[in-house]
Amino acid sequence: MLFQDQVRRTVAFIQEKWGNAQPAPIGIVLGTGLGSTADFLQECEEVEYSKLPGFPCSSVQSHASKLLRGLAGNRTILALSGRPHLYEGLSAREACFGIRVLGELGVRTLVLTNAAGALNPRYETGSLMLLSDHINLTGQSPLTGQNNEDWGDRFPDMSRTYSAKLRELALELALKMGIRMEHGVYAQVCGPQLETPAETRMIRMLGADAVGMSTALEAICARHMGMDVLAFSCLTNKNLPDCMAETTHAEVVDVASKATGNLARLLTAILPIMEQPA
Repeated sequence: MLFQDQVRRTVAFIQEKWGNAQPAPIGIVLGTGLGSTADFLQECEEVEYSKLPGFPCSSVQSHASKLLRGLAGNRTILALSGRPHLYEGLSAREACFGIRVLGELGVRTLVLTNAAGALNPRYETGSLMLLSDHINLTGQSPLTGQNNEDWGDRFPDMSRTYSAKLRELALELALKMGIRMEHGVYAQVCGPQLETPAETRMIRMLGADAVGMSTALEAICARHMGMDVLAFSCLTNKNLPDCMAETTHAEVVDVASKATGNLARLLTAILPIMEQPA
């Protein structure tokens, strides 16, 4: 079965399960330790990825692996609570399966979230970083293979990956709400091992302010489908190559979980007032 046919089979299953509801214009991906951020959604329905035909599940315990549908204000929101990763043995195309499903379900604006290590020494652990750009260090692309013209062009432009209007709105709201918000470049690596001091130094020299194991490929996929993209990193630890402290995945999850309050507050404020792309 062709990849696009697999996606549409999953979409048809969801539409039948949820009664062919009206398209949801906004989607969210909730990363490591950030699943409880979706608690602000009202009238929330959920279905486990394992119940959706062809939908890849995450084997990481901090990812709930559920598709959610709920309301933020009067806006219908679709949320992927948890995501699969390259390090689980998937291709870039497979890791972005959920993004394709959201696009087919009518999502035109996508909010991506992740837990990341801070590379910029001025950034504080536990704060949020708004992505202005990314560096894809995975060596992979979700666009590899035959292009589906119904989804997008063979060679999509990536000069404005993250919406300037949505970033401006997010910064304005964060300032009004007293939420510390950094603004920088995110680098995606494959993982699952954390970075060595030499790798950390190299990634910082390349211009990245934070590093993680997701998001960049999803942003590429979303832009290929014509979505507006907004993305946030929860900075869970500091990666300073000359005085690097050991960390564990459990510590990353713990810090991310504690930071969900500010992220949920911000999403609650911004989702109902987002403009939709033409």
